[in-house]
Amino acid sequence: MKEYKVVNWKMGFSGNNQKLEDTLNQYAREGWVLKHVAENSVRIILERDKNR
Repeated sequence: MKEYKVVNWKMGFSGNNQKLEDTLNQYAREGWVLKHVAENSVRIILERDKNR
């Protein structure tokens, strides 16, 4: 079984790319895998196994 997390990301701030990278790396350490970045949106969808 999978579980999902939706992250709302605020775009347009200085240093935003580095902050996004740091955030994604932190979620990856928690076992989350990036599944989708909604185009023209600020939503990022992550997935991981629920029973890990």
